[in-house]
Amino acid sequence: QVQLVESGGGLVQAGGSLRLSCAASGSIVSINAMAWYRQAPGKQRELVAQIRGGGNIYYANSVKGRFTISRDNAKNTVYLQMNSLKPEDTAVYYCNADLRQVTYAFSRTYWGQGTQVTVSS
Repeated sequence: QVQLVESGGGLVQAGGSLRLSCAASGSIVSINAMAWYRQAPGKQRELVAQIRGGGNIYYANSVKGRFTISRDNAKNTVYLQMNSLKPEDTAVYYCNADLRQVTYAFSRTYWGQGTQVTVSS
């Protein structure tokens, strides 16, 4: 089965940086897109950044200029470099991948377990 394993979360002061990593493992045929979502307590999950197979990238307005999403296709890994962190960035960050595995003829969406990012003021 496909699994998304996340790492890199933690506690940082405002203005600091973190780099999140998410590695997709399993019998993966192709990855259509990988993305990072986040969810703060009491709020709905929101899309932070997405990178598609063709290279198109999307950022939420709240993180433009501060966050950078990238992929290592050989490792099936997506990264989120987060700079100039603000307290409002505090949330659980979830990795998301839309991909096709060998046992299915169509793509499916998979989620990581989430990693906590806490930014203190």
